[in-house]
Amino acid sequence: MEDSAGPQQSGEQQPTDRGPARYARPALIAASVVAVVCLALLVIIFFLDTFNATVYSVGGNNIEDDTQEARDIRGLYTGARTGSIVFLVASLLAAAGAAAVLYRGRNQGTRDSDGGEEVDFEDLGR
Repeated sequence: MEDSAGPQQSGEQQPTDRGPARYARPALIAASVVAVVCLALLVIIFFLDTFNATVYSVGGNNIEDDTQEARDIRGLYTGARTGSIVFLVASLLAAAGAAAVLYRGRNQGTRDSDGGEEVDFEDLGR
């Protein structure tokens, strides 16, 4: 009999997550990071658009004019803005799905995690 204070390994394996619950936590973290990056990109694009419109209007022009230069300035960040919105929506949907999977399986695997063995104070004192 070993008198060790460290954790002892029993022959039983702890139940592992199965199915989509295994990937829910990493998916939630990744989706949250992508959403934050997309929001930061949208804020940066907003400030760049504002700056470009301000610089363009210094010469007495209006950014809403129907000139080729004004159209080019308005459409300068259209691709980045659209892509950022698409990735933001996709990451929010992925985060919501992962959160739902984690919420649904929050109590699974915690029942009888000690193998059904009752442990009293004397057993813990050994």
